[in-house]
Amino acid sequence: MSFNDVVETIKNLPFEEKQEIQVLLAQYLREERREEIYVNGQQSRLEEQCGGLKFSSNIDELKQLLEE
Repeated sequence: MSFNDVVETIKNLPFEEKQEIQVLLAQYLREERREEIYVNGQQSRLEEQCGGLKFSSNIDELKQLLEE
């Protein structure tokens, strides 16, 4: 089933079912974003353990780190 088929199918659903799909999509998007944040956090922890992260409270040093 193509994306356009899905859109057309949803378009022809009753209002209440469209609302249900909206709620489900919002839930699925939240879950995907949480997973993305979790994976990024895990990667950051690994970088920190390997000494790949640098920290500073000096704004000039932070700017320099961003340019690297």
